[in-house]
Amino acid sequence: MEMHLYARMITCSQHVMSTSSSLISLAEEVLADEALAIEIYSTAAKLSRDENTRRKLLKIAEMERKHLSFWRSFLERRGAEYRIRVSPLKVRFHAFLIRVLGLALAFKIMESGERDAITMYAMMLEHPDMAEDEREKLEEILAEELLHEHELAEEESRFTELLNHVRDMVLGMNDGLVETLSVTAGLAGAYGDPFIVGLSGLVVAIAGSLSMGIGAYAATKSQKQVHEGVLERVRLAAKYASQLFMNRIRSLMAKKGYREEAADLIAGEIVQDPSLLARTIAEEEHGLREEAIEKPVSAGLYTGIAYFISSLIPITPYLLGLPILASLLLSIAAAGAALAIIGFIIAISANLPLKRKILEMMLAGFGSAAATYMIGRIFSMIFGISVE
Repeated sequence: MEMHLYARMITCSQHVMSTSSSLISLAEEVLADEALAIEIYSTAAKLSRDENTRRKLLKIAEMERKHLSFWRSFLERRGAEYRIRVSPLKVRFHAFLIRVLGLALAFKIMESGERDAITMYAMMLEHPDMAEDEREKLEEILAEELLHEHELAEEESRFTELLNHVRDMVLGMNDGLVETLSVTAGLAGAYGDPFIVGLSGLVVAIAGSLSMGIGAYAATKSQKQVHEGVLERVRLAAKYASQLFMNRIRSLMAKKGYREEAADLIAGEIVQDPSLLARTIAEEEHGLREEAIEKPVSAGLYTGIAYFISSLIPITPYLLGLPILASLLLSIAAAGAALAIIGFIIAISANLPLKRKILEMMLAGFGSAAATYMIGRIFSMIFGISVE
């Protein structure tokens, strides 16, 4: 009996130690993230040309310092040894991203970091080894992190048009890279002259950029015309038949979870203002926002130019006078690096898992290149084209 009780006591003690250890590990991870966040926000503030944005970033950095102080006390309270080490390489990397991608995408990166911190804090609040005073303080920190995320989203909203252009550029770059890499790889499998492969790829790049640019212009213009038509009909209906929307607004509010009295009050308020009514119906029923309508000419130019520039990446090695195999390998390596960068930008812009998106982009590009290379080799054997 005593041995059994002793065994249970040991098991219980091990469980407590394990629980405490997991909490300390989480705290150490958060401490490192907070230290890095301070450096990133401070760096972003220095690189910002807008005084209001700079002040906001410095304010967030100061809040992060207070959070860092809390986590230091948290670990010291448990007798845990820790070292605050911020990798200069990570700081320089983020500074490079801010300079190259601009603050628009930098805010996306920071916003993603805030979401990760919020998730981590939520996990810790549910941890059984948290003291009550620590839990209260952590709830305050969580509220501040939510405020940071909101402030970053507000800053990001100022770059809506730029982010739309980034989407067009990424679309063009992705297609230009994958298509040109595939074509040049296929030609490399069929021909032995790298210059012919490079020249043929250049023709494909010019034709593809024109096609993509015109296609993006036509698609965006058609979409704009449809959206504007819907918005105009909604505006007219809201102006001359506003009372007919009362039940629809009330139903929309009820679906959002408002009580009947609140839904009636909100619906009555909205129908009094035709412009507010039009915006509400357009956004809630049609998913349209007037400010989100993109300019067709800009979409076409950004897409076409991005396609052509990215196409030059897999083409250039064939024009350097290297042997065909060396040109092919260098083309694949350069395109792979570019695809990784595009995958990174897409993941940040769309809030997708970073590693998985980069891997998807590279596999798609390499898979397409490998398939077309094999097709080129098959054509070479069928038609007796020399690859020597």
